[in-house]
Amino acid sequence: MSVEAPTNVQLDEIRRQADRFVCELNEELYRHYAGLKETLELAAIYARYPELTSIETARAVGAAVDGDVRTRWLWRFACEGYLGERTKAHEERVAALEAELVTEVDGEPIPFRMLRPAIANEPDRARRRRLEEARSALVEAHLVPLQLERQREAFAGARALGADSYLELYRDRLGVELDRLAEQCRALLDETESLWLRAGDRLFRERVGVGLEEAERWDVPRVQRAPTWDGQFPGTAMTAALEATLAELGIDLRAQENVRLDIEHRPRKSPRAFCAPIEVPSRVMLVIQPIGGADDWFALFHEAGHAEHFAHASAELSFEERRLGDDAVTEGWAALLERLVRDPAWLTRRLDFSRPEDFAREEAATELWYLRRYCAKLLYELELHASDEPERLRDRYVELLTDALEIAPSASDFVGDVDPGFYASSYLRSWAFEAQLRDFLRDEFGSRWFARREAGGLLRELWSLGQRPTAEELLADATGQTLEMAAAAERIRESF
Repeated sequence: MSVEAPTNVQLDEIRRQADRFVCELNEELYRHYAGLKETLELAAIYARYPELTSIETARAVGAAVDGDVRTRWLWRFACEGYLGERTKAHEERVAALEAELVTEVDGEPIPFRMLRPAIANEPDRARRRRLEEARSALVEAHLVPLQLERQREAFAGARALGADSYLELYRDRLGVELDRLAEQCRALLDETESLWLRAGDRLFRERVGVGLEEAERWDVPRVQRAPTWDGQFPGTAMTAALEATLAELGIDLRAQENVRLDIEHRPRKSPRAFCAPIEVPSRVMLVIQPIGGADDWFALFHEAGHAEHFAHASAELSFEERRLGDDAVTEGWAALLERLVRDPAWLTRRLDFSRPEDFAREEAATELWYLRRYCAKLLYELELHASDEPERLRDRYVELLTDALEIAPSASDFVGDVDPGFYASSYLRSWAFEAQLRDFLRDEFGSRWFARREAGGLLRELWSLGQRPTAEELLADATGQTLEMAAAAERIRESF
């Protein structure tokens, strides 16, 4: 069936509406996940833009795709708007349950969203197990049925858009490069296996007193929490350290009226830090739920990378260049600032930090955990999204992640541990982008590049491009290099 492509005037109207739609969505997501609003109400927002998220609009924008990359990004947005329309009710209910659910562990009532922070902060291993088993039981009983419905609806939406599967929609129609990345992930898992066995075993022994063979999933949040280093990361110094770091790069955080930090503790606040670019570049929200120690610092600096990127994006950019584009770019900027908290040179400059090299070595092992985990996640998602029935992939999720990490995940997370649109691929590419760009910054400005105003000038220039270039294009223009996943592993090896 032939579809008539929109005129340029009609495309511009779609862009205008899309900009307002995303603004309203981000405002709603911010207020709910920051714990300021009890319920997540997406339906009313979608109802105000019925044509924007219709299948007819998605098909029409697809017919307009030509050599202009902006139109391809707009087509992806239209497809995802349609998929979001189909799954919004599931999204609302999942969010409501996450905010409402409470369990009791050892006679203590604990809200669902506080379970992971509770596990991370719990020194007693037996109690960590009870907390994690309570979390998994809630997920299995209450969230998995809705998550499965949402996944099936997304799969049905992909077929309605003319694709054979969700995978085929993204890989073959929307042009998301997945096969080459998957090859690199398989190679990386093979090449770093022995390194992980050594480094992971040492990391778990140092932080929770058990080796990798004995470690269980309830030990992981505690390991990542790194409580033995709490004294080195006082919460009262965190914001000041960020302000001082940005100041040396030529950025006055307090004078940035377009960036707001939301770092207050709230019971309903999501434990997952996030940045909400409500208006780009004029209103950007940075949100974390403090739990103590280095984790808070990582979260703050990661989200600050997002926030500064969006806050410095040129207001003259098109909707696609400000709002859409390649998510590996903004994730790369987030990773660049987050990695400072693991850099011995930065730790020595900003904090009265003893044994920074030891901390950097331990954190290199946690980075390897994440790198291997996301490689396995991508391989799992390729199988999941080629399937018609996600329930069949439950055991495969456990198998792939256990093979990568030597620690079995909870089978109840086999659908909840999946972000839409193959976002795992953006994280993976962003880590390679960050590793190669950081090497370039070191070569150009020295090991303390983060204290050089000239480096800050370059960053602001690159940030002003928003999401216009892909990570590959940005890296090639800035450094002349080709993005390679092996660079992320090589950066980690530096610390061992």
